[in-house]
Amino acid sequence: MAYFSNLPNILYPSPHPDKISTGEFITIKNIFRGSKLFDYLKDNATLFNKYSIEDGDRPDILAEQFYGNSRYDFVIILTAGMTNIHNEWPLQDYQMYDLALSKYGSEIEMNKIHHYETYEIKDSKGRQILPPNLIVDKDFKIDGSILRFPTNRFTLISQAGNTQLDDKNEYTVATDNIARPVTNYEFEIEENEKKREIDILRNNYLQLFLNDLKDVLRYSKSSQYINGGLAATTIDKLTN
Repeated sequence: MAYFSNLPNILYPSPHPDKISTGEFITIKNIFRGSKLFDYLKDNATLFNKYSIEDGDRPDILAEQFYGNSRYDFVIILTAGMTNIHNEWPLQDYQMYDLALSKYGSEIEMNKIHHYETYEIKDSKGRQILPPNLIVDKDFKIDGSILRFPTNRFTLISQAGNTQLDDKNEYTVATDNIARPVTNYEFEIEENEKKREIDILRNNYLQLFLNDLKDVLRYSKSSQYINGGLAATTIDKLTN
């Protein structure tokens, strides 16, 4: 990945067992310096477009698609705000079953309820009584229409259609289905889907980004400063 060539170096005390003295150093890349770049990206949100990662997409494929060069895969990763691509890049659909089975141990555990998510409820005047997608437990309940608006009917809105609720003192998950169960397997799929939505740097800002990259990552003068691309450090403190 070309990104690492942009990272500055540090002189680090040699860990080699056959070193001659404690004054020996090796030159390595300061991967922790990358956190400075994320601060830079946060302040320039208008430079990006939204993109939904599809099955089969990879950073190098997207770099070729958007920038005409797969070597800019690191730009895709960095502007998406990823620090660990192995955990933060979405899995393909066919991989989700194996992931869930490995995590929960069996299909029985996979299909147990992880949590409940509310359906939206509105009254007859269109006012929202309960917002959708709140995470709740099986004992969740709300005051019914009799306690709130005696002359107003409540409607539950779900994927199956709209259902008018009976006038009651309260509505519960168990008796009125005001929330749907989400299994462990469904939860893992939903979490994976969230990873698909990323920011991608617009093509016309690519060169500006590359020009700024080295400046952002360069060291400022300090007691450990040698030059903009090299600093010294100790065994207990990496330069950032």
